[in-house]
Amino acid sequence: MSENTAAKEVKRPTARKDMTMAQWTLKEMKRNKVAYVMIAPFFLIFTTFTVVPVILSLALSFTTFNMLEMPDFIFMDNYIRLFLDDDIFITAVQNTLIFAAITGPVSYILSFVIAWFINELAPKMRAFVTLIFYSPSISGAVYMIWGVIFSGDTYGYVNGMLINLGFITEPIQFFQNATYVMPLCIVVALWTSLGTAFLSFIAGLQIVDRSLYEAGAVDGVKNRWQELWYITLPSMKEQLMFGAVMSITGSFGFGGIVTALAGFPSVDYCAWTIQHHLEDYGGQRFEVGYASAIATVLFAMMFGCNIVIKKLLAKVGQ
Repeated sequence: MSENTAAKEVKRPTARKDMTMAQWTLKEMKRNKVAYVMIAPFFLIFTTFTVVPVILSLALSFTTFNMLEMPDFIFMDNYIRLFLDDDIFITAVQNTLIFAAITGPVSYILSFVIAWFINELAPKMRAFVTLIFYSPSISGAVYMIWGVIFSGDTYGYVNGMLINLGFITEPIQFFQNATYVMPLCIVVALWTSLGTAFLSFIAGLQIVDRSLYEAGAVDGVKNRWQELWYITLPSMKEQLMFGAVMSITGSFGFGGIVTALAGFPSVDYCAWTIQHHLEDYGGQRFEVGYASAIATVLFAMMFGCNIVIKKLLAKVGQ
């Protein structure tokens, strides 16, 4: 080895140490400029319509603002009013947590189990069955169908069947009765929950390396359940995490289902959620500062649940 080559090798680590973080970052951005150009449109849209609104909402939550006058800083008054003076908000939190606790985990597990079974079908049949299960999540006709099934007159299928069988003598107003509204809305929410998370699970199952199953058989994996736990789930952690985020988001934000079936507001606020409370104060009363506080609380709840789910999924396959 020549003396010049040895000197260069000695100087290289020193040059790296002397390079500042800003210089290193700029160098890496120049080296990967094509990638940055390609993600720039999404980054700009995401920043403009997601990051900036979240920051503005957090700032406005400490003000009173009616969209006509300049915001007036009131510090924590909105949050004090929310948790100490607003009984409807407390009801909304309770209903939201009930909906989320049921629809979130159930829809997540249901999406994966159905995707797992569909993955065993032939390719053409798989595509057809996937469309059948996915279509309710994107079709507005679902609410009309369930509305007809549980219609509050004799033309409703359930009421007509119960009257013909002699169980009741008068039609039941299902979506005007506090006893039935929440269970029915939960059922419809689960019916329409096979959406993006469901598709991500199907995609994740398709990319699992088949040679891993052969290696697992050699290492002692004896049945499909062991294959699922030790091979399939660890191989699709990214899809599991994405599906969890989508399921949590959907479970906290399905107020539209309640509005479509039970109206706005639902009878006795029996299915009133945080999303409804936010729409009420932000879209109808134009108390933007107060609505921003509601949105911040909802965001904090969703963010906290995402952290918990991330830690739980990190243990899968360990």
